Amino acid sequence: MKIELGKYIEQGVDWLSANAGGFFDAITAGVDAVVTAMQFVLLNSPFWLTIIILALLSYYLPARGKLFTKAGWKAGGGMLIFTVLGLLLLYFMGYWEETMLTIALILASALIALIIGIPLGIYAARNDGAEKIIRPILDFMQTMPAFVYLIPAIILFSVGNVPGVVATIIFALPPAVRLTNLGIRNVPEDVVEASKAFGSTKRQLLFKVQLPLAMTTILAGVNQVIMLSLSMVVIASMVGAGGLGQAVYKGILKADIGLGFEAGVGIVVLAIILDRITQNLGFGPSKPKE
Repeated sequence: MKIELGKYIEQGVDWLSANAGGFFDAITAGVDAVVTAMQFVLLNSPFWLTIIILALLSYYLPARGKLFTKAGWKAGGGMLIFTVLGLLLLYFMGYWEETMLTIALILASALIALIIGIPLGIYAARNDGAEKIIRPILDFMQTMPAFVYLIPAIILFSVGNVPGVVATIIFALPPAVRLTNLGIRNVPEDVVEASKAFGSTKRQLLFKVQLPLAMTTILAGVNQVIMLSLSMVVIASMVGAGGLGQAVYKGILKADIGLGFEAGVGIVVLAIILDRITQNLGFGPSKPKE
């Protein structure tokens, strides 16, 4: 006897497509509005202004706010130079628009994933029963091959940026939930007990004690969400998502080594910049040693 699990999943997706069309149309409109707004801002900003902003972020965060000093330059100067040169390389290779589209898709996917994932992680940290249910679901989401998410996304959201963003959100969501849950659970129990002894409510305990102490771990989750979004955005080009991933996909289809390599270099540059910026989010404004 053969269990046709795939057949039942397909029937379920078809039922959702036929009976919940309005719901998915609303999701499509909302996601498309977010992506379009980000693309509008990025594509209509002068390229030099975008480079300056990203370069300053890449310098300021590793330097931990210590601007224009020997210690600050030692910590963040190399990343500033790499950011400027890397983005200028993309601009003069003619991939600026694709780069901005990729950033818009990453930011939209990561933003929505964090809006869903951080509250879910807080709920899991405060409810052991929910955590036991959520954990295997996250395991399933992380181990399922990324390409599989594209199939129901096409059926429910057609083709274009929206199914790519939806698939990216599903793929990038688990680290936000896991690390938020981990960060809150790792807050020292004596600190929690002391807060309760001084009369803190559950809301005060969460926002004034647990979240601040867990922030470094939560921001590590932000970094992971952004990096997973970047990796999935490239795969999402197969369902019509734009950006550098689409250039890579065209290079594969045409066996064009030059096109694929140039777009690949763009993705590497973008990945390094985003990774270095978000890696340093959780360290605060502490001063480096002179």
